[in-house]
Amino acid sequence: MTTSPPSPAVRVLLVDDHAVVRQGLRLFLGLDPQIEVVGEAANGEEALAEADALIPDVIVMDLMMPVMDGITATRALRKRLPDTEIIALTSTLEEHKVNGAIEAGAISYMLKDASSDTLADAIHAAARGEVRLHPEAAKRLVRDFRGGEMRETLTPKETIVLQLIAHGYSNRDIAADQGVSEATVKTHVSRLLGKLGLDSRTQAALYALKQGIASLDGVEL
Repeated sequence: MTTSPPSPAVRVLLVDDHAVVRQGLRLFLGLDPQIEVVGEAANGEEALAEADALIPDVIVMDLMMPVMDGITATRALRKRLPDTEIIALTSTLEEHKVNGAIEAGAISYMLKDASSDTLADAIHAAARGEVRLHPEAAKRLVRDFRGGEMRETLTPKETIVLQLIAHGYSNRDIAADQGVSEATVKTHVSRLLGKLGLDSRTQAALYALKQGIASLDGVEL
């Protein structure tokens, strides 16, 4: 009987202007054998350089930093490294920070008081393309979300895919649930984002919640 090789560890870049915070995150995340912290940065400018050199799977990004803040860095990194996901990890729920981080392209929004298990789960989820939001951040985002202008009506299949995105499913999970290929799911996701005038899965999840296509009670936050 053969066994499948273990999945490679998620490669993570930590970005925070406080060395003690980075040290604590490295210590806690080091307890998870499927997470590898490959580098650190003290501000957004350093994050750009480190990310270019390391090409991490996930970046854990503080928002309030000198030289270059996390929102500006997130926006730049999404253009430079579209396959790298970014988790906003901060101490504030100020509306302009929450909205700014998601609009810049962060897939998740977490607070620094989150448990190590919660953060590790968010990192693994981000690597799979899944959304994780602090519950209060999710409520504010849904309330304030404007979204794009609907350009075409979604098909029934696209509506189901949108619901599953809002419920935290990855493309692989959606493919298994719907009995189709992952490539087919990617096509559905691309089309529905275009029809809704949206840029990311996180925005799609917020749209679904705002329109009542999915509910906060059922979303993994």
